[in-house]
Amino acid sequence: MAMLNRVRVAKDKADLVRSLLRQGEMTTAPFPTYADILAFAAALGAKRQRRSPIGTAISREPTPVALDIFISRGYDRLIQLLAIISTEDAKILSPSNAEAEAQRVAIFEEYANGGLEILQGELRGVIDYTEHLLLLLTFEANPDQPDPDGFDLRRFL
Repeated sequence: MAMLNRVRVAKDKADLVRSLLRQGEMTTAPFPTYADILAFAAALGAKRQRRSPIGTAISREPTPVALDIFISRGYDRLIQLLAIISTEDAKILSPSNAEAEAQRVAIFEEYANGGLEILQGELRGVIDYTEHLLLLLTFEANPDQPDPDGFDLRRFL
């Protein structure tokens, strides 16, 4: 994939994305890179079937993330999977077609933006993002599974 395409972050989600980035030893932020944040958000957006156009993208921190970063972290398969699911057209996976690459990036951005919208609602008022994200992941993995002790932490969310 060429470096011409970059994954952008919507201007209204920039503060959230920055707050999810781990910067140093004394932070409770859960993610080490912007690519990790966007991949998590895209997966959440896909799980909950939420795509949202970017609208106005931010050009400074967080800067648009190059596709090479996603590839190096192993997220290229996620980008391809979301594209094929969305279009139901195998041609979207063409490595030599610049238009297909741009479409894959746009689809990924929309899912990531949808996931960030979900996270904005889920993390509103939360102090420790890591702990709350673990609760969210537990619920997403077992939405109908009650706690064996009869104590359901979801009622506090």
